[in-house]
Amino acid sequence: MEKFLIVGTFIAFLLASGFYSMRKTKNLGDFFLGGREIGPWMSAFAYGTTYFSAVIFVGYAGKIGWSFGLAGLWIGIGNAVIGSYLAWKVLAGPIREMTEKLGVMTMPELLHKRYESHGLKIFAAFIIFIFLVPYSASVFMGLSYIFEIVFNISYNYILIFMAVITAAVLLMGGYRAVALADFIQGIVMLFGIVVLLYYVFSHPAVGGIGQVIPRLHNINPEFVNPLPAGEKGFALLSLVLLTSLGPWGLPQMVQKFYAINDKKKIKAATLVCTLFSLVIGVGAYGVGSLSHLFFTELPVDAATGKATVDLLMPQIIQTALPEAAALLILLLVLSASMSTLSSLVLISSSSLTIDLLKGYIKRDMDKKEELFTMRLFCFIFITLSVLLALTKPTIILTLMGLSWGTVAGTFLGPFLWGLFWPKTTRMGAWAGALGGLFTSLFYAFAHNFSASYVAIGGTLAMAASLITVPLVSLMTEQFSEEHLKKIYAE
Repeated sequence: MEKFLIVGTFIAFLLASGFYSMRKTKNLGDFFLGGREIGPWMSAFAYGTTYFSAVIFVGYAGKIGWSFGLAGLWIGIGNAVIGSYLAWKVLAGPIREMTEKLGVMTMPELLHKRYESHGLKIFAAFIIFIFLVPYSASVFMGLSYIFEIVFNISYNYILIFMAVITAAVLLMGGYRAVALADFIQGIVMLFGIVVLLYYVFSHPAVGGIGQVIPRLHNINPEFVNPLPAGEKGFALLSLVLLTSLGPWGLPQMVQKFYAINDKKKIKAATLVCTLFSLVIGVGAYGVGSLSHLFFTELPVDAATGKATVDLLMPQIIQTALPEAAALLILLLVLSASMSTLSSLVLISSSSLTIDLLKGYIKRDMDKKEELFTMRLFCFIFITLSVLLALTKPTIILTLMGLSWGTVAGTFLGPFLWGLFWPKTTRMGAWAGALGGLFTSLFYAFAHNFSASYVAIGGTLAMAASLITVPLVSLMTEQFSEEHLKKIYAE
Protein backbone atom coordinates (compact mmCIF):
# COMPACT_ATOMS: atom_id res chain seq x y z
CA MET A 1 0.00 0.00 0.00
CA GLU A 2 2.90 2.38 0.76
CA LYS A 3 4.18 1.99 -2.80
CA PHE A 4 0.86 3.11 -4.24
CA LEU A 5 0.66 6.02 -1.79
CA ILE A 6 4.11 7.37 -2.67
CA VAL A 7 3.65 7.04 -6.42
CA GLY A 8 0.14 8.47 -6.11
CA THR A 9 1.51 11.50 -4.25
CA PHE A 10 4.12 12.03 -6.95
CA ILE A 11 1.54 11.82 -9.72
CA ALA A 12 -0.71 14.21 -7.80
CA PHE A 13 2.16 16.71 -7.83
CA LEU A 14 2.48 16.35 -11.60
CA LEU A 15 -1.23 16.93 -12.05
CA ALA A 16 -1.09 19.96 -9.73
CA SER A 17 1.75 21.48 -11.79
CA GLY A 18 -0.39 21.03 -14.90
CA PHE A 19 -3.41 22.63 -13.26
CA TYR A 20 -1.34 25.55 -11.93
CA SER A 21 0.24 26.19 -15.33
CA MET A 22 -3.11 25.99 -17.10
CA ARG A 23 -4.08 29.39 -15.69
CA LYS A 24 -1.06 30.99 -17.40
CA THR A 25 -1.54 29.22 -20.71
CA LYS A 26 -3.53 31.65 -22.80
CA ASN A 27 -2.23 31.09 -26.31
CA LEU A 28 -0.16 28.77 -28.49
CA GLY A 29 3.12 30.50 -27.55
CA ASP A 30 2.39 29.92 -23.86
CA PHE A 31 1.47 26.29 -24.46
CA PHE A 32 4.48 25.44 -26.65
CA LEU A 33 7.28 27.66 -25.27
CA GLY A 34 6.02 28.78 -21.88
CA GLY A 35 5.87 32.33 -23.23
CA ARG A 36 9.71 32.26 -23.54
CA GLU A 37 9.82 32.95 -19.80
CA ILE A 38 11.57 29.80 -18.52
CA GLY A 39 14.53 30.47 -16.19
CA PRO A 40 18.01 28.90 -16.46
CA TRP A 41 17.61 26.22 -13.79
CA MET A 42 14.26 25.06 -15.12
CA SER A 43 15.61 25.16 -18.70
CA ALA A 44 18.66 23.11 -17.71
CA PHE A 45 16.61 20.48 -15.91
CA ALA A 46 14.08 20.42 -18.75
CA TYR A 47 16.90 19.65 -21.20
CA GLY A 48 18.50 17.05 -18.94
CA THR A 49 15.33 15.20 -18.01
CA THR A 50 14.27 15.11 -21.67
CA TYR A 51 17.70 13.77 -22.62
CA PHE A 52 17.53 10.81 -20.22
CA SER A 53 14.35 8.74 -20.23
CA ALA A 54 13.25 5.24 -19.28
CA VAL A 55 15.06 4.05 -22.40
CA ILE A 56 18.49 4.68 -20.87
CA PHE A 57 17.61 2.93 -17.61
CA VAL A 58 15.84 -0.02 -19.22
CA GLY A 59 17.13 -0.57 -22.74
CA TYR A 60 20.31 1.38 -23.33
CA ALA A 61 22.26 1.01 -20.07
CA GLY A 62 21.63 -2.73 -19.90
CA LYS A 63 22.39 -3.34 -23.58
CA ILE A 64 25.55 -1.22 -23.54
CA GLY A 65 26.84 -2.77 -20.32
CA TRP A 66 26.14 -6.30 -21.58
CA SER A 67 27.96 -5.61 -24.86
CA PHE A 68 30.88 -3.39 -23.84
CA GLY A 69 31.37 -3.62 -20.07
CA LEU A 70 33.12 -0.62 -18.52
CA ALA A 71 33.85 0.92 -21.93
CA GLY A 72 30.17 1.84 -22.06
CA LEU A 73 30.97 4.67 -19.63
CA TRP A 74 32.29 6.64 -22.62
CA ILE A 75 28.70 7.14 -23.70
CA GLY A 76 27.79 8.82 -20.41
CA ILE A 77 30.89 11.02 -20.63
CA GLY A 78 30.11 11.92 -24.24
CA ASN A 79 26.52 12.78 -23.31
CA ALA A 80 27.75 15.21 -20.65
CA VAL A 81 30.56 16.84 -22.67
CA ILE A 82 29.17 16.87 -26.23
CA GLY A 83 25.45 16.39 -25.72
CA SER A 84 25.10 18.88 -22.87
CA TYR A 85 28.07 21.22 -22.34
CA LEU A 86 28.98 21.88 -25.98
CA ALA A 87 25.34 21.87 -27.07
CA TRP A 88 24.53 24.68 -24.63
CA LYS A 89 27.81 26.49 -25.28
CA VAL A 90 27.55 26.45 -29.07
CA LEU A 91 23.83 26.38 -29.81
CA ALA A 92 21.81 28.00 -27.04
CA GLY A 93 22.61 31.67 -27.70
CA PRO A 94 22.38 31.65 -31.52
CA ILE A 95 19.20 29.56 -31.49
CA ARG A 96 17.48 31.75 -28.90
CA GLU A 97 18.41 34.85 -30.88
CA MET A 98 17.48 33.57 -34.35
CA THR A 99 14.14 32.06 -33.38
CA GLU A 100 13.08 35.26 -31.63
CA LYS A 101 14.27 37.42 -34.54
CA LEU A 102 12.38 35.33 -37.10
CA GLY A 103 9.33 34.86 -34.88
CA VAL A 104 9.38 31.06 -35.13
CA MET A 105 8.56 28.36 -32.58
CA THR A 106 9.42 25.08 -34.31
CA MET A 107 12.22 23.42 -36.28
CA PRO A 108 10.15 23.26 -39.50
CA GLU A 109 9.32 26.98 -39.17
CA LEU A 110 12.99 27.81 -38.68
CA LEU A 111 14.00 25.81 -41.76
CA HIS A 112 11.21 27.46 -43.75
CA LYS A 113 12.29 31.00 -42.84
CA ARG A 114 16.01 30.28 -43.23
CA TYR A 115 15.72 28.56 -46.62
CA GLU A 116 12.52 30.18 -47.94
CA SER A 117 11.11 26.73 -48.66
CA HIS A 118 7.54 25.70 -47.92
CA GLY A 119 8.37 22.20 -49.15
CA LEU A 120 11.16 21.80 -46.61
CA LYS A 121 8.83 22.92 -43.83
CA ILE A 122 6.15 20.37 -44.79
CA PHE A 123 8.75 17.61 -45.21
CA ALA A 124 10.27 18.39 -41.79
CA ALA A 125 6.85 18.37 -40.10
CA PHE A 126 6.03 14.92 -41.43
CA ILE A 127 9.45 13.50 -40.49
CA ILE A 128 9.02 14.73 -36.92
CA PHE A 129 5.55 13.31 -36.47
CA ILE A 130 6.24 9.95 -38.13
CA PHE A 131 9.56 9.13 -36.48
CA LEU A 132 8.89 10.45 -33.00
CA VAL A 133 5.92 8.10 -32.58
CA PRO A 134 8.19 5.01 -32.24
CA TYR A 135 10.56 6.99 -30.01
CA SER A 136 7.66 7.85 -27.71
CA ALA A 137 6.49 4.23 -27.83
CA SER A 138 9.94 3.07 -26.72
CA VAL A 139 9.79 5.38 -23.69
CA PHE A 140 6.33 4.08 -22.77
CA MET A 141 7.65 0.52 -23.08
CA GLY A 142 10.62 1.12 -20.80
CA LEU A 143 8.48 2.79 -18.18
CA SER A 144 5.89 0.01 -18.27
CA TYR A 145 8.53 -2.73 -17.91
CA ILE A 146 9.82 -1.14 -14.70
CA PHE A 147 6.33 -0.66 -13.22
CA GLU A 148 5.32 -4.20 -14.14
CA ILE A 149 8.23 -5.68 -12.17
CA VAL A 150 7.95 -3.42 -9.11
CA PHE A 151 4.13 -3.45 -8.79
CA ASN A 152 3.39 -6.81 -10.38
CA ILE A 153 0.68 -5.21 -12.51
CA SER A 154 0.02 -6.02 -16.15
CA TYR A 155 2.22 -4.18 -18.66
CA ASN A 156 -0.85 -3.16 -20.68
CA TYR A 157 -2.69 -1.62 -17.71
CA ILE A 158 0.36 0.35 -16.65
CA LEU A 159 0.97 1.56 -20.19
CA ILE A 160 -2.54 2.96 -20.51
CA PHE A 161 -2.43 4.51 -17.04
CA MET A 162 0.88 6.29 -17.79
CA ALA A 163 -0.52 7.56 -21.06
CA VAL A 164 -3.52 9.06 -19.26
CA ILE A 165 -1.27 10.84 -16.73
CA THR A 166 1.04 12.16 -19.44
CA ALA A 167 -1.92 13.45 -21.43
CA ALA A 168 -3.55 15.09 -18.40
CA VAL A 169 -0.44 17.03 -17.31
CA LEU A 170 0.49 18.11 -20.82
CA LEU A 171 -2.97 19.04 -22.06
CA MET A 172 -3.56 21.25 -19.05
CA GLY A 173 -0.37 23.28 -18.85
CA GLY A 174 1.77 22.64 -21.91
CA TYR A 175 5.51 23.39 -21.77
CA ARG A 176 5.22 25.58 -18.67
CA ALA A 177 3.79 22.63 -16.72
CA VAL A 178 6.48 20.34 -18.13
CA ALA A 179 9.31 22.71 -17.13
CA LEU A 180 7.89 23.19 -13.64
CA ALA A 181 7.58 19.44 -13.11
CA ASP A 182 11.02 18.83 -14.65
CA PHE A 183 12.74 20.85 -11.95
CA ILE A 184 11.43 18.59 -9.17
CA GLN A 185 11.80 15.50 -11.34
CA GLY A 186 15.45 16.37 -11.97
CA ILE A 187 16.12 16.49 -8.24
CA VAL A 188 14.42 13.11 -7.83
CA MET A 189 16.61 11.70 -10.62
CA LEU A 190 19.83 12.96 -9.04
CA PHE A 191 18.95 11.57 -5.62
CA GLY A 192 17.72 8.32 -7.15
CA ILE A 193 20.88 7.64 -9.15
CA VAL A 194 23.03 8.11 -6.03
CA VAL A 195 20.87 5.59 -4.14
CA LEU A 196 21.01 3.18 -7.09
CA LEU A 197 24.80 3.32 -7.23
CA TYR A 198 25.11 2.79 -3.48
CA TYR A 199 22.99 -0.36 -3.35
CA VAL A 200 24.29 -1.88 -6.58
CA PHE A 201 27.95 -1.47 -5.63
CA SER A 202 27.20 -2.75 -2.11
CA HIS A 203 25.53 -5.92 -3.38
CA PRO A 204 27.49 -9.16 -2.86
CA ALA A 205 27.50 -9.81 -6.61
CA VAL A 206 29.62 -6.66 -7.06
CA GLY A 207 31.47 -6.53 -3.73
CA GLY A 208 32.31 -2.82 -3.78
CA ILE A 209 34.05 -0.54 -6.27
CA GLY A 210 37.42 -2.19 -5.72
CA GLN A 211 36.11 -5.58 -6.87
CA VAL A 212 34.50 -4.43 -10.11
CA ILE A 213 37.53 -4.66 -12.41
CA PRO A 214 38.92 -7.99 -11.12
CA ARG A 215 35.50 -9.68 -11.15
CA LEU A 216 34.63 -8.45 -14.64
CA HIS A 217 38.11 -9.44 -15.82
CA ASN A 218 37.56 -12.96 -14.55
CA ILE A 219 34.36 -13.22 -16.60
CA ASN A 220 35.85 -11.70 -19.75
CA PRO A 221 38.94 -9.44 -20.01
CA GLU A 222 37.19 -7.48 -22.77
CA PHE A 223 34.71 -6.11 -20.23
CA VAL A 224 37.45 -4.00 -18.58
CA ASN A 225 39.05 -2.84 -21.82
CA PRO A 226 38.53 0.96 -21.94
CA LEU A 227 38.95 1.18 -25.73
CA PRO A 228 37.59 -1.81 -27.68
CA ALA A 229 39.26 -2.39 -31.03
CA GLY A 230 37.95 -3.26 -34.46
CA GLU A 231 34.27 -3.56 -35.23
CA LYS A 232 33.32 -3.40 -31.56
CA GLY A 233 35.22 -0.15 -31.11
CA PHE A 234 33.52 1.35 -34.16
CA ALA A 235 30.11 0.31 -32.82
CA LEU A 236 30.86 2.00 -29.47
CA LEU A 237 32.08 5.18 -31.18
CA SER A 238 28.87 5.21 -33.24
CA LEU A 239 26.78 5.02 -30.06
CA VAL A 240 28.76 7.82 -28.42
CA LEU A 241 28.25 10.08 -31.44
CA LEU A 242 24.63 9.08 -31.96
CA THR A 243 23.61 9.81 -28.37
CA SER A 244 25.89 12.84 -27.88
CA LEU A 245 25.88 14.71 -31.20
CA GLY A 246 22.38 13.55 -32.12
CA PRO A 247 20.65 15.95 -29.68
CA TRP A 248 22.09 18.87 -31.67
CA GLY A 249 19.62 18.00 -34.42
CA LEU A 250 16.67 16.70 -32.41
CA PRO A 251 13.72 19.15 -32.36
CA GLN A 252 12.62 18.14 -28.84
CA MET A 253 16.09 19.02 -27.48
CA VAL A 254 16.82 22.30 -29.26
CA GLN A 255 13.34 23.55 -28.37
CA LYS A 256 14.65 24.04 -24.81
CA PHE A 257 16.91 26.79 -26.14
CA TYR A 258 13.96 28.66 -27.66
CA ALA A 259 12.18 29.01 -24.34
CA ILE A 260 14.88 30.34 -21.97
CA ASN A 261 13.92 33.79 -20.73
CA ASP A 262 17.28 35.59 -20.86
CA LYS A 263 20.29 34.98 -23.10
CA LYS A 264 22.57 36.17 -20.30
CA LYS A 265 21.51 33.23 -18.13
CA ILE A 266 22.65 30.60 -20.59
CA LYS A 267 26.03 30.24 -18.83
CA ALA A 268 24.36 29.16 -15.59
CA ALA A 269 22.07 26.73 -17.43
CA THR A 270 25.10 25.25 -19.21
CA LEU A 271 26.86 24.43 -15.96
CA VAL A 272 23.77 22.97 -14.28
CA CYS A 273 22.83 20.83 -17.26
CA THR A 274 26.38 19.50 -17.73
CA LEU A 275 26.70 18.40 -14.11
CA PHE A 276 23.24 16.84 -14.20
CA SER A 277 24.05 14.90 -17.39
CA LEU A 278 27.40 13.72 -16.02
CA VAL A 279 25.84 12.28 -12.87
CA ILE A 280 22.88 10.66 -14.62
CA GLY A 281 24.73 9.40 -17.70
CA VAL A 282 27.80 7.98 -15.97
CA GLY A 283 25.64 6.60 -13.15
CA ALA A 284 23.22 4.76 -15.45
CA TYR A 285 25.86 3.33 -17.77
CA GLY A 286 28.02 2.51 -14.76
CA VAL A 287 25.28 0.27 -13.36
CA GLY A 288 24.68 -1.23 -16.79
CA SER A 289 28.38 -2.12 -17.07
CA LEU A 290 27.96 -4.45 -14.07
CA SER A 291 25.23 -6.56 -15.67
CA HIS A 292 27.54 -9.55 -16.19
CA LEU A 293 28.14 -9.67 -12.43
CA PHE A 294 24.42 -10.28 -11.89
CA PHE A 295 23.60 -12.49 -14.88
CA THR A 296 25.31 -15.35 -16.70
CA GLU A 297 22.74 -15.17 -19.50
CA LEU A 298 20.05 -12.74 -20.64
CA PRO A 299 16.78 -12.79 -18.66
CA VAL A 300 13.68 -14.06 -20.45
CA ASP A 301 10.49 -12.04 -20.92
CA ALA A 302 7.71 -14.30 -19.60
CA ALA A 303 5.18 -12.74 -21.99
CA THR A 304 7.15 -13.48 -25.15
CA GLY A 305 9.39 -16.34 -24.00
CA LYS A 306 12.40 -14.56 -25.52
CA ALA A 307 15.65 -13.45 -23.90
CA THR A 308 15.95 -9.65 -23.89
CA VAL A 309 18.39 -6.97 -22.74
CA ASP A 310 15.38 -4.81 -21.83
CA LEU A 311 14.97 -6.73 -18.56
CA LEU A 312 18.60 -6.47 -17.38
CA MET A 313 18.27 -3.16 -15.55
CA PRO A 314 14.78 -3.80 -14.10
CA GLN A 315 15.93 -7.11 -12.65
CA ILE A 316 19.18 -5.64 -11.28
CA ILE A 317 17.06 -3.04 -9.50
CA GLN A 318 14.73 -5.73 -8.17
CA THR A 319 17.67 -7.87 -7.01
CA ALA A 320 20.01 -5.29 -5.50
CA LEU A 321 17.68 -2.73 -3.94
CA PRO A 322 15.34 -2.98 -0.95
CA GLU A 323 11.71 -2.18 -1.66
CA ALA A 324 11.89 1.46 -0.53
CA ALA A 325 14.96 2.17 -2.65
CA ALA A 326 13.47 0.36 -5.65
CA LEU A 327 10.45 2.59 -5.32
CA LEU A 328 12.71 5.65 -5.47
CA ILE A 329 14.26 4.32 -8.69
CA LEU A 330 10.76 3.85 -10.01
CA LEU A 331 10.14 7.53 -9.37
CA LEU A 332 13.47 8.30 -11.06
CA VAL A 333 12.42 6.43 -14.19
CA LEU A 334 8.95 7.92 -14.04
CA SER A 335 10.43 11.43 -13.76
CA ALA A 336 12.76 10.95 -16.70
CA SER A 337 10.08 9.38 -18.84
CA MET A 338 7.32 11.88 -18.17
CA SER A 339 9.59 14.73 -19.19
CA THR A 340 10.78 13.01 -22.36
CA LEU A 341 7.27 11.95 -23.31
CA SER A 342 5.89 15.44 -22.78
CA SER A 343 8.60 16.97 -24.96
CA LEU A 344 8.11 14.40 -27.71
CA VAL A 345 4.36 14.93 -27.70
CA LEU A 346 4.71 18.73 -27.78
CA ILE A 347 7.17 18.72 -30.66
CA SER A 348 5.26 16.16 -32.72
CA SER A 349 1.91 17.83 -32.21
CA SER A 350 3.35 21.21 -33.10
CA SER A 351 4.53 19.81 -36.43
CA LEU A 352 0.90 19.26 -37.40
CA THR A 353 -0.75 22.18 -35.60
CA ILE A 354 1.73 25.03 -36.16
CA ASP A 355 3.59 23.90 -39.26
CA LEU A 356 0.86 22.30 -41.35
CA LEU A 357 -2.65 23.16 -40.20
CA LYS A 358 -2.05 26.76 -39.09
CA GLY A 359 0.62 27.27 -41.74
CA TYR A 360 -1.35 26.14 -44.78
CA ILE A 361 -4.83 24.80 -44.17
CA LYS A 362 -6.52 27.11 -41.65
CA ARG A 363 -4.40 30.22 -41.27
CA ASP A 364 -7.09 32.30 -39.59
CA MET A 365 -7.43 30.21 -36.43
CA ASP A 366 -8.01 32.29 -33.32
CA LYS A 367 -6.17 31.66 -30.02
CA LYS A 368 -8.79 29.26 -28.67
CA GLU A 369 -8.81 27.22 -31.87
CA GLU A 370 -5.00 27.02 -31.88
CA LEU A 371 -4.91 25.76 -28.30
CA PHE A 372 -7.70 23.26 -28.85
CA THR A 373 -6.08 21.90 -32.01
CA MET A 374 -2.67 21.59 -30.35
CA ARG A 375 -4.20 19.67 -27.46
CA LEU A 376 -6.14 17.45 -29.85
CA PHE A 377 -3.01 16.46 -31.75
CA CYS A 378 -1.20 15.87 -28.45
CA PHE A 379 -3.92 13.36 -27.58
CA ILE A 380 -3.71 11.71 -31.01
CA PHE A 381 0.08 11.40 -30.80
CA ILE A 382 -0.09 9.78 -27.34
CA THR A 383 -2.75 7.35 -28.57
CA LEU A 384 -0.63 6.27 -31.55
CA SER A 385 2.43 5.80 -29.32
CA VAL A 386 0.47 3.64 -26.88
CA LEU A 387 -0.98 1.48 -29.65
CA LEU A 388 2.54 0.85 -30.96
CA ALA A 389 3.91 0.13 -27.47
CA LEU A 390 1.13 -2.40 -26.84
CA THR A 391 2.54 -4.56 -29.66
CA LYS A 392 5.99 -4.67 -27.95
CA PRO A 393 7.86 -4.30 -31.26
CA THR A 394 11.41 -5.81 -31.36
CA ILE A 395 13.48 -4.29 -28.55
CA ILE A 396 13.47 -0.84 -27.03
CA LEU A 397 17.00 -0.04 -28.15
CA THR A 398 16.16 -0.61 -31.83
CA LEU A 399 13.04 1.58 -31.66
CA MET A 400 14.81 4.42 -29.94
CA GLY A 401 17.96 4.19 -32.05
CA LEU A 402 16.08 4.19 -35.36
CA SER A 403 13.94 7.18 -34.39
CA TRP A 404 16.79 9.14 -32.85
CA GLY A 405 19.23 8.45 -35.69
CA THR A 406 16.78 9.16 -38.50
CA VAL A 407 15.49 12.45 -37.09
CA ALA A 408 18.97 13.66 -36.11
CA GLY A 409 20.40 12.59 -39.46
CA THR A 410 17.66 14.43 -41.34
CA PHE A 411 17.97 17.74 -39.48
CA LEU A 412 21.53 18.04 -38.19
CA GLY A 413 23.17 19.28 -41.39
CA PRO A 414 20.49 21.74 -42.57
CA PHE A 415 19.98 23.06 -39.04
CA LEU A 416 23.63 23.55 -37.99
CA TRP A 417 24.94 24.88 -41.28
CA GLY A 418 21.93 27.14 -41.66
CA LEU A 419 22.42 28.52 -38.17
CA PHE A 420 26.07 29.51 -38.62
CA TRP A 421 26.95 29.61 -42.35
CA PRO A 422 25.25 32.23 -44.57
CA LYS A 423 26.33 30.43 -47.75
CA THR A 424 24.14 27.42 -47.01
CA THR A 425 21.65 27.10 -49.89
CA ARG A 426 18.17 25.69 -50.21
CA MET A 427 19.44 22.81 -52.38
CA GLY A 428 22.20 22.13 -49.86
CA ALA A 429 19.63 21.86 -47.08
CA TRP A 430 17.45 19.50 -49.12
CA ALA A 431 20.45 17.34 -50.03
CA GLY A 432 21.53 17.07 -46.39
CA ALA A 433 18.03 16.25 -45.15
CA LEU A 434 17.34 13.59 -47.77
CA GLY A 435 20.86 12.20 -47.53
CA GLY A 436 20.56 11.75 -43.76
CA LEU A 437 17.07 10.25 -44.00
CA PHE A 438 17.89 7.65 -46.65
CA THR A 439 21.26 6.75 -45.13
CA SER A 440 19.64 5.87 -41.80
CA LEU A 441 16.73 3.93 -43.26
CA PHE A 442 18.76 2.10 -45.91
CA TYR A 443 21.47 1.02 -43.47
CA ALA A 444 18.92 -0.20 -40.93
CA PHE A 445 16.95 -2.10 -43.59
CA ALA A 446 20.09 -3.64 -45.10
CA HIS A 447 21.01 -5.07 -41.69
CA ASN A 448 17.53 -6.30 -40.71
CA PHE A 449 17.09 -3.49 -38.17
CA SER A 450 19.67 -4.98 -35.81
CA ALA A 451 20.09 -2.66 -32.81
CA SER A 452 23.86 -2.27 -33.26
CA TYR A 453 23.59 -1.54 -36.97
CA VAL A 454 20.70 0.87 -36.42
CA ALA A 455 23.02 2.94 -34.19
CA ILE A 456 25.79 2.85 -36.80
CA GLY A 457 23.27 3.85 -39.47
CA GLY A 458 22.17 6.85 -37.39
CA THR A 459 25.77 8.00 -36.98
CA LEU A 460 26.45 7.61 -40.70
CA ALA A 461 23.24 9.54 -41.40
CA MET A 462 24.45 12.47 -39.29
CA ALA A 463 27.81 12.41 -41.07
CA ALA A 464 26.12 12.27 -44.48
CA SER A 465 23.92 15.23 -43.58
CA LEU A 466 26.81 17.34 -42.26
CA ILE A 467 29.04 16.61 -45.27
CA THR A 468 26.41 16.89 -48.00
CA VAL A 469 25.02 20.30 -47.02
CA PRO A 470 28.21 22.37 -47.62
CA LEU A 471 29.26 20.38 -50.70
CA VAL A 472 25.97 20.96 -52.48
CA SER A 473 25.72 24.54 -51.20
CA LEU A 474 29.03 25.46 -52.83
CA MET A 475 27.66 24.28 -56.18
CA THR A 476 24.16 25.75 -56.09
CA GLU A 477 22.50 29.16 -56.20
CA GLN A 478 23.14 31.39 -53.19
CA PHE A 479 20.52 33.48 -51.39
CA SER A 480 20.30 37.21 -51.93
CA GLU A 481 22.08 39.62 -49.60
CA GLU A 482 18.69 41.04 -48.64
CA HIS A 483 17.46 37.65 -47.42
CA LEU A 484 20.66 36.93 -45.49
CA LYS A 485 20.51 40.28 -43.71
CA LYS A 486 17.11 39.29 -42.32
CA ILE A 487 18.64 36.12 -40.91
CA TYR A 488 22.07 37.16 -39.68
CA ALA A 489 22.13 40.95 -39.28
CA GLU A 490 22.51 42.17 -35.71
